[in-house]
Parts: sequence; structure tokens; C-alpha cells
Amino acid sequence: MIRSLLLATALAAATPAFAQTAAPDTPAPKTVYVQAGALLDKPGGAPRGPSTVVIRDGRIAEVRDGFVAPEAGATLVDLRSAFVLPGLIDLHVHLFSEGDPMKERLNAITQDDGDSLIIAEEDARKDLEAGFTTVRDLSAPPRLIRALRDGIARGAVDGPTIVNAGEMISITGGHGDDANGLAEPWADAVHLHQVNTCDGADDCRRAVRAQVGLGAQVIKFAATGGVLSNVAGGLGQQMTSDEMKAIVETAHSFGRRVAVHSHAAAGTLAAVNAGADTIEHGTFLDDTTIAAMKSHGTWLVPTMLAPVTALANARAGVLPAAVLPKAEQAAAAAFDSHSRAIRAGVKIAFGTDTGVSRHGDNAREFALLVKAGMTPGQAIAAATVNAADALDRKGEIGSIEPGKWADLIAVPGDPLKDVRQLERIDFVMRHGIVHKLGGKRQPFPAE
Repeated sequence: MIRSLLLATALAAATPAFAQTAAPDTPAPKTVYVQAGALLDKPGGAPRGPSTVVIRDGRIAEVRDGFVAPEAGATLVDLRSAFVLPGLIDLHVHLFSEGDPMKERLNAITQDDGDSLIIAEEDARKDLEAGFTTVRDLSAPPRLIRALRDGIARGAVDGPTIVNAGEMISITGGHGDDANGLAEPWADAVHLHQVNTCDGADDCRRAVRAQVGLGAQVIKFAATGGVLSNVAGGLGQQMTSDEMKAIVETAHSFGRRVAVHSHAAAGTLAAVNAGADTIEHGTFLDDTTIAAMKSHGTWLVPTMLAPVTALANARAGVLPAAVLPKAEQAAAAAFDSHSRAIRAGVKIAFGTDTGVSRHGDNAREFALLVKAGMTPGQAIAAATVNAADALDRKGEIGSIEPGKWADLIAVPGDPLKDVRQLERIDFVMRHGIVHKLGGKRQPFPAE
């Protein structure tokens, strides 16, 4: 069991708004009472006033009005001066990328798997402490992301719940082909181990099965070119409609949802018609594509933070030369496309493409969504109930209701009035275990 849920007595005295009753170095209590000054239990609706969330064995048992005194033997977490809401969900991260492209390029041929895993563990912790209790990793070394996912799930390391895609499926030479732009010796070495590229429908079915076999819980493929790939192939459609249909049909037959990297409208439309579940980026949306997304019920994950960051990095010269014109093109179009999709009523779920930007800065996406036309309440719903629905996990996460995991965060002010409050997380609980309290990291709990 976890040894400690709460801060040491000295830290408690330094942060009086967050009271606790359990002594340090004791087993994590099975019952926890969280008293909240305000509680947004069901994003999309109105917040409740003073409330108490009763947690048993890591899951929410009750949500009661007022400040309810804890029962005998229970632990109290005092958030009476805070605004409490569900743990946030980021549907598009890359835990094995730090958001430092120059460093990654310099280390590419010297960094081993062990180094990469340590970096990913640190990135996972940063995302968790930023309030993101669940993330969907949409391209990482399959065996390593599976190990990190399972290590977090069993409590060996600190981090959010991970829903992993393994490697992104790409056509040869397309966005996601890791051999792009490499010198011949390195390209040959990559090809020896690469199982995520495919050409033709049957080969793309094989690529899906390979990722499922490596532990992928969701499948991602690239319908179009990409900004950050080291190839001057533009952002247009690269994968054929038949290849997309084969990927989606195969993934769905394994019970996996499908996330699609897509910039150009033609690629997005083909992916939507193929049955994709989420469109990542959706940089160039036209009326036909927007109508198709609404008709199919396809989710848009705008990742508005990514083009802003990519353009800044490209202009700073820390990305390959082939990236700059694509970054300029994407940044110029993305905001308008996303604003139009929001106005049209396309279903929006929260994702950042963190790893392009730095981990822990994920919540900067909220202000961009509001600028594009969402209310703060809608933006919060995108990162909670909507994201849980897009993951097919709305029975487990996304709101504070009996039976769901006790994933809670708290901020000092009202994020429905100022969404940037979500950039200042004071408290993080995942599965009933406190990871951040009074704005400070908890000592990592050990068995």
C-alpha cells in the first residue's frame, strides 16, 4: 500500500488551507473526505457551493452538500478555500519528447532506451502535477510506453493514467516514417526495426495488428503530411482512402479507437468518411469537412498550442529547414479553422500535442480555446466529460460522481470566470492518492 497520503506536519502548518488528520509514513487511508469551497462535479453544468466528496478505496462514494465532518478513521483534506473540479484529460501528448527540439536532435544517436524512459517518467510527473490525471500518448516507443503505463498503474512510478497508441502508422516517406531525412547508415538501421510504415490496404492492416500486439490501446495514423517531419512534402493528403479504411476497420475489430493526424481538408474528410474517432489538429477545415464531422459525430482535438510553439521553434532555427514553411502555413490557418468548427458545433475534446511544447504547460491550451470562441465552461468540459467520452471511458473519469475514480484537482480561484486559473494547480489527486497539496509536490509514495 502507499505509505503516505498527506504532507508532513511542518508543511501542513505552512499551508493551513489544506488540513489533514493522518500522520506521515502511515498507510494511505481507505476513506478520504475532501471538503470543497466550490465544486464543479459535472462540467458543462453549474458548480455547487460548499461540498464534501467522500472517497473509498480510490473511488468516489458520495458527493454531499456542505462541509461534512469525516467519519472515525477517515482522512480529511481541507479545500474549503479552493475550487475543486475533476482531474483534467489531455488527449494528445508525447511523453518521450521534452519539448526541446534542439536537444532531441543532438541526442538522437546517443540516447538509449533507458535514458528515454527516465525522460518520459519525468514528463509524466510534470503533466500530473499540472492537473492532468489522464493522458493519451499518441506516438512513443511501443514497449517503453507500455512499461511506463503499467508502472504508473501499479503504483511503481508517479504519473497520470496513460492510454497509449504505440507508434503512429504512416506510409513510406510520409509523416511518421522515422527514416525521413536520415543519412543512409541511420536510415538503413531504422528500416530494420520499423513496423509502423505501410503501403496499401493489406499492409496497413498488418501495421495495425503489429501495434496492437505491442500493447497499443488506441491506434493513430497520419492521413496527411506533418509540420515537424523532416521532409518537404507539404501538409496535403498522403494516405489513400483505402488505406485509411483498412486501418480503421482493423482497429475497430480489436476494440481500439482511432486517432488521426490530419492537416489538409481532403485528408481530414477521407479520414472522417473512413470512420475515424478523433481528428488531431484539423488545421485546414472547410465547410464540407465540418459538415461531415458533425454528421459522423467525429471529435476534433484542436491542439492549438502546437502550431504556436512549432512556429516559434522553426523561426528560432532549432528545427530542420523543411519545417519552417509548413509551420508558417499551419499557424496561419489553424486558429480560423478551429474557430469555425467551434461555431458550427463540431464536438471538441481537449488535446495539446505536448512534447512539441513543454510538459507541465498543457493548461495554456485553455486560453487559446476560449480565444477561439469557447466559454471557459465549454473549454473545461472539453478536457473532462468530452475527453472521457472520446476515450470511451466516461463511466470511469471526467466528472465527480459515485463509482468513478477519485481524480480531483483544485485551483485558488474560479476557472469559470478566468480559465487561466487552470494554469495554477494547487491540488492533484489521482485514484484517491494525493500527488500535490498546497501547490507543492507530495513525496512520492512507496509501497
